[in-house]
Amino acid sequence: MLEAEIRRRRKDKDILLMTHIVLGYPSFEASIEIARAMVDAGVDLMELQIPFSEPMADGPVILRANQESLTAGSTVARCYEVAQQLASELPIPFLFMSYYNVPFTRGAARFAREVRELGLKGAIIPDVPIEEGQELFEAMRREGVDPVFLFSPNTSEARMAAIAAEASGLIYCVARKGVTGAATEFAALDAYLARCRAATSLPLALGFGVKNRADIEQLIGKVDIAVVGSETIRVVDEHGVAAVGPFIRGLLGA
Repeated sequence: MLEAEIRRRRKDKDILLMTHIVLGYPSFEASIEIARAMVDAGVDLMELQIPFSEPMADGPVILRANQESLTAGSTVARCYEVAQQLASELPIPFLFMSYYNVPFTRGAARFAREVRELGLKGAIIPDVPIEEGQELFEAMRREGVDPVFLFSPNTSEARMAAIAAEASGLIYCVARKGVTGAATEFAALDAYLARCRAATSLPLALGFGVKNRADIEQLIGKVDIAVVGSETIRVVDEHGVAAVGPFIRGLLGA
């Protein structure tokens, strides 16, 4: 299970690093190369995003990556092929990140089975609330894969408790209101993260705005996992795939 793997990895590290790639961007071949470079550099977990035309939680960098992947001909079937290849080849847990259109179109039971059969540990579906996704969440639990839920700064204590009661694997803490990729003031998150920790015993991941080693250092002792997404895409756009490994090593202080 995902939670056990996270706890095993945390025994040797102050904080883990989870990265995010958009499958098919800048190409599927590059996606594979980027994932390999990330794991070689020390990444602990990875989100594999299935591109969608309206990724409402994502900022302009990831939005453009979604659009360009789709324009180049990305399909769910091809995303599945690459996800299975990465999960079988690389020794870290992988999660799908997708919007509800994919599991809705495929059917909850089928999608949950596919996640397991592909070798992934779970999925983050940010646009389906706990009240409306029970069929999917129950199907995932039957298949032994984790539906990952989100907390945000404006989530009430009562709502956090309700989410935590449904959650498994980890909780993804959104650092601020808005979409991915913008600046975040990490020093101001202490009270929010204390509320998150009080609501659940599951490992906590924090994303939205993590860009460099200094950001990650501010999160040590507060969460279990730092999540970096948009910044890696910027590195690829500006410096090419070869720059991914050095960038990740810099994040990890290596």
